[in-house]
Amino acid sequence: MPASSEDLLAYLAGLGVETTTVEHPPLFTVEDSQALRGEIPGGHTKNLFVKDKKGRLFLLVLGEETEVDLKRVHERIGGQGRVSFGSAELLEEVWGVRPGAVTPFGAINDAGSRVSVVLDKAMMDHARLNFHPLVNTRTTGLSSRDLVTFLRATGHEPLVVALGPLAGNS
Repeated sequence: MPASSEDLLAYLAGLGVETTTVEHPPLFTVEDSQALRGEIPGGHTKNLFVKDKKGRLFLLVLGEETEVDLKRVHERIGGQGRVSFGSAELLEEVWGVRPGAVTPFGAINDAGSRVSVVLDKAMMDHARLNFHPLVNTRTTGLSSRDLVTFLRATGHEPLVVALGPLAGNS
């Protein structure tokens, strides 16, 4: 059974991670988030659950406005061939969340570390980042440093690379 939002928040507290969580109506898209989130401080994000041609799974975590070239991102993340979106069923099976609630916090449910988490370098420049805590009716903020602490504690060593449009020029 996947962890609940409350399980996640307790796990983060157990790691000594300070969080702030805000309740809100269900959010399914970046546009929904921008319209309904209010004044939540920090960097706001989007999360893309993708797989490569060999079936390797990746979670791309980037700023909500960052554009990513899905035809070439495999070159930056070590994927084999172009990536495509993973199915809703696979997302729920491996990451324990449904579409609309995709989040790096799903790592708490991926005991086998099947998903490689890729964090956009520019996004990590934010002191504070915001994600759904396994449900899309809440937003939880934490420091970018504590996001890495959480991922490592779940057995997911994050890859930090430039995912945005200038990534090919770095």
